[in-house]
Amino acid sequence: MNVEYNAVSDDWILVTGSNGFIGAKVVETLFEYGYPKIRCFIRPSSRLERLENVLRRFDAGKNVELISGDLVSREDCQKAAKGVSVIYHLAVGTEKSFAGAFMNSALATRNLIDAFLAFGQPKRFVNVSSFAVYSNLKLKHGALLDETSPLEDAPQERFDPYCFGKLKQEELVREYGDQHRLPYVIIRPGAVFGPGQRALSGRVGIDTFGFFIQIGGSNVLPLTFVDNCAEAIVLAGIKAGVDGEILNVVDDELPTSRQFLKAYSERLKPFFSVRVPYFVAYGMSFLWEKYSTWSKGQLPPAFNRRRCTAEWKCNRYSNQKLHDRLGWKPRVNMKDAMAAFLSQFTRGGAADASVKR
Repeated sequence: MNVEYNAVSDDWILVTGSNGFIGAKVVETLFEYGYPKIRCFIRPSSRLERLENVLRRFDAGKNVELISGDLVSREDCQKAAKGVSVIYHLAVGTEKSFAGAFMNSALATRNLIDAFLAFGQPKRFVNVSSFAVYSNLKLKHGALLDETSPLEDAPQERFDPYCFGKLKQEELVREYGDQHRLPYVIIRPGAVFGPGQRALSGRVGIDTFGFFIQIGGSNVLPLTFVDNCAEAIVLAGIKAGVDGEILNVVDDELPTSRQFLKAYSERLKPFFSVRVPYFVAYGMSFLWEKYSTWSKGQLPPAFNRRRCTAEWKCNRYSNQKLHDRLGWKPRVNMKDAMAAFLSQFTRGGAADASVKR
């Protein structure tokens, strides 16, 4: 089957966040697809082991450029975007405040897009967002969550700066697409996992009060193995005819929270966890909210009904649009993906149940 591509091998491609867990895999996948001219944007303080391993494995020479800088700087963005045809925007801020999330998501993205339109040769801007932008508050228990599902309309009430930043980032990208004809695709990965990422997704549960609390058990996890996620991201930049699309990324054969934690705990012993039914967690979140209001913020509303429904409600997930529009297929099936993820832990060793939000 002949596949029509948006980019050619001679195009310069920029990858922000290229040294990260997903970013380094995106660089690797681009090499595999025959795109050697890659510009990797990194922060000055970033650790480069993942990216350097990829560059060594592919014997990447003079075609690859490493640019150190800050996307909040217009000058750094201009230097990064000059002459590039495709941008994969994976860089994400680590700030925990709403102001910091806005600056490192929306403001940084605006600077990058302005530089791309002014100094690049724009064929596609791939904005990597997150499932965090969705709101399940009004979805029925067990309802399907797909690209048409409602977005969070009160991230402050959810006490989630990351969600706020990603929402503003997406809003900005769509605005530039409508008003400045930016060719874009928005990718929303679920919970990305794989070797090199030891922390459990917060959708499995929470590590607090000295032990791990599993919320629910029958809830399906919107997982995507890092290789499969990177494949989808790369295709979003090079596949022709998908401008303006928004695509969710989850794998086939998704496990439930109970199945995932069972496999994890069998690999790592001892591992102590407590399972809390979803309706109990929802009620506790409601009480936490009320106490936070009563105490006038002395206890931050870290647990609330919006977060509870977003992360632990028993929804179903679809990747049909990803299959149909990009021709995507998972490189690694779920059985092998789980085996690869668990292989990084010593059998019978102590558990590292730190949670990744």
